[in-house]
Amino acid sequence: MSTPFDTPGTTVAQRIAQALPRLSRSHRQVADYVLEHPLQVATLPIDELAAVVGVSVATANRFARALDFDGYATFRAELVRGFEPLVAPVERLRGNLERPTTVAEVFATALDESRRNIDATRQTLDYAACEAAVERIGKARSVYIGGFGASAWLAGLLQHGLDGSCSDVRMLSSVSGVTHAARTLMHAGPQDVFIGLTFPRYLTDTIALAQLARSQGCAVIALTDRPSSPLAPLADVALFCQTETSYRPNCETSVLALIEALTSAVSLRAPDPVQSAGRILQAVRPWLHGANGLQRISGTAAAAPQIPDAPAPSGAGSKKKKASR
Repeated sequence: MSTPFDTPGTTVAQRIAQALPRLSRSHRQVADYVLEHPLQVATLPIDELAAVVGVSVATANRFARALDFDGYATFRAELVRGFEPLVAPVERLRGNLERPTTVAEVFATALDESRRNIDATRQTLDYAACEAAVERIGKARSVYIGGFGASAWLAGLLQHGLDGSCSDVRMLSSVSGVTHAARTLMHAGPQDVFIGLTFPRYLTDTIALAQLARSQGCAVIALTDRPSSPLAPLADVALFCQTETSYRPNCETSVLALIEALTSAVSLRAPDPVQSAGRILQAVRPWLHGANGLQRISGTAAAAPQIPDAPAPSGAGSKKKKASR
């Protein structure tokens, strides 16, 4: 028998709108909550939804049937379908919490996942893309780095790694927000490079800045997890990194390893890398513990610190003269 919801592609919101005239008061109460918090509901089992809305579990299940679903499970599956990349970490964490485990097992699992992600990243890495990324960064007048959310910390480490090899490296994520980053990118051009970092759950800020960089004629390098990432189609060069993990949205360890590899290659390709390292050492010397005796660097090595002669004790000379009289 045909129903009002047989049309392919009908969303949960559309089903609610079509069924609204015949929903009971308690069902409308559930519907209002679903429409206001669809992402949250996509992560809730039926008992938790019933508790937060203030209805019975039976009412929540009847609400799903009123929308012509077989039950709450199929209703939630349909709701999740539009949010799969967003709710996946929550679902993985829920599954892990349902299985009893010890702290030692969590440590072992997390470390094993980091190792596997690094190995998978290395095995699937496109070294021609790596070469192209290093060449573009090395020739760039300015390097703009965009990463927000958890990727902002990784973007900071990328800036730190490139700062000694590139003449101008700019971090776009700051307290001023993404609009200031957009204003900064308005100075970019064909001689510059934009490096964007984004991983599930992808942030629109990074995507929007990559689009702006392209419109300015700026080369775009993407550090992301897969070709289906929304950042990948915008990139001239894409470096992919596996980030699968059981307990968090992403494994940052493998991303950091890729960043260290990239910055190491850029450093070795830079003109006079040893001289650059020496200048950095000289600049930070006042803040290095035990470096007070380090002399200014000349060439490629520091001159050995010279120990001055100990001054003669006060009055020693006059006593000697008196003794010789």
